Amino acid sequence: MYFCSLYNTYTHHQRDIKLIPPQSTQMANLILIITSHILLLAAIVSAGKGENFAKNINRKHFGLRKEKLTFFRVYWHDIQSGTDPSSVVLRPPLSNSSFFGAVTMIDNRLTTGVSVNSTLVGQAQGMYAGAGQHDASALMVMNFAFKTGKYNGSTISILGRNAVMTKVREMPVIGGSGLFRFARGYVEARTKWLNVKTGDATVEYSCYVLHY
Repeated sequence: MYFCSLYNTYTHHQRDIKLIPPQSTQMANLILIITSHILLLAAIVSAGKGENFAKNINRKHFGLRKEKLTFFRVYWHDIQSGTDPSSVVLRPPLSNSSFFGAVTMIDNRLTTGVSVNSTLVGQAQGMYAGAGQHDASALMVMNFAFKTGKYNGSTISILGRNAVMTKVREMPVIGGSGLFRFARGYVEARTKWLNVKTGDATVEYSCYVLHY
């Protein structure tokens, strides 16, 4: 009697159970898969956009046509003496034998002649530093900023080694601005006058610059 009652109860509960149709489960899985693919695709597109920060452009947009070579000669006046020097030592050398470690900031006149009072065409602005422990060589980092004629406001940038005891020193032109955009080339430096007591000097710079 007990088992009959238990069986009737079991069959009654089974009639009340509602099974989830298999079609609903398949639809839920499909939605989950589609959502996962959409999120993955969005992540890939977002990452791709982050990498496209550079692109090729047509040089004609900048008016770049035929490259030309310009030569000019200027005189660089390094004045350390007097009440208004254009060359100031920021850090003295570790020793006077090679001037290694010395750092000097400059705003030197650039003129058309050897005399400091000849026609001013620009300023040499930057710095030079004693870079040789066993020889007199300097690291030159400076801009020639022109102030006259069609080159007014244009610059060239010079970066290189200056072996100051050598008769002719060659340093590269690494860039420029204004009429000297995309500039490259080199300069030759020749000392024309030097006062060993004050450190004042006049140096001739012959500049060969390729630009557009």
